[in-house]
Amino acid sequence: MLTRESLRTAVAALLSGAAAFASAQPAFPDRPLRLVVPYATGGSTDLLARLVGPKLTERWGQQVIVDNRPGGNTIIGTQAAARAQPDGHTVLLMAIAHTIIPNLMKVPYDPLRDFTPLATISRGELVLVVHPSVQAHSLQELVGLARARPGHFNYASASTGGPLHLAGELFNMLGGVKTTHVPYKGGGPAMTDLLGGHVQMMFAATAEAIPNIRAGRLRALAVSGDTRLPTLAQVPTFAEAGMPGFTAKNWFGLLGPAGLPAGVVERWSGAMAAVLAAPDIRERMQAHGMEPWISSPAAFDALLKSDLALYAKIVRTAGIRLEN
Repeated sequence: MLTRESLRTAVAALLSGAAAFASAQPAFPDRPLRLVVPYATGGSTDLLARLVGPKLTERWGQQVIVDNRPGGNTIIGTQAAARAQPDGHTVLLMAIAHTIIPNLMKVPYDPLRDFTPLATISRGELVLVVHPSVQAHSLQELVGLARARPGHFNYASASTGGPLHLAGELFNMLGGVKTTHVPYKGGGPAMTDLLGGHVQMMFAATAEAIPNIRAGRLRALAVSGDTRLPTLAQVPTFAEAGMPGFTAKNWFGLLGPAGLPAGVVERWSGAMAAVLAAPDIRERMQAHGMEPWISSPAAFDALLKSDLALYAKIVRTAGIRLEN
């Protein structure tokens, strides 16, 4: 029969064993960490990694190394992160391309099953801008003109298959119109041709478009997102302008390999929340047109699933395909 004394002894033994087990587990992190960036140095994703990396080093006392793995439309770096040991010391810092590329070509990983969502870091809304020569001062006026003249309006983007391209195809789908995509080798050349009137419209990153909007060189018709931007308070959201469902945007987030322990996931999520709350980080990100944005691993997982479904529909409807 189990006496009160023997019960106390058993509980004490269990607690002692649990404490010994916990103390035997290595603290996380216990060695340098890698932020895999599947792009070359100098781009937005790389810049973001180099902003948050030192803050994580400072917080954890372990060096955070930015590991650029460009090539293969982000596949090389993404696959390397998916194959890393699931201990949290190697994670992927990725943009919205994670939900686009698998819809455009075959990839050697599953964008959901082979990864553990950790935290979002930043998001950036898109603004629909037109050249001043376009006789449309609202989204509905542009839709009306595009319906009357199918194929007449051209929209610029930074690349085929990128978020700016697919934003245009989403606009075509929701508006019931046909505008023509004109891809460029980067956002800079695309914006230059728009300013020159060689194309009529563009779904642009707000940081790049705002100076030209304020100078009167471009006219803004709508912005993505649920609410208006403080920096473009006079510009309605797509929903306000009569096109609900336009959810195209850009975001950046952290993904670990599949099978990360829950405690490690919590450590990453909590650390990123603290880093993004730092005033100097927020200020530096906003100076580069990036809006700090932290969400839980569960919310990030839901975002990945919804964006994969959205871009699958856009790619299928537009018939877009990239070669490996």
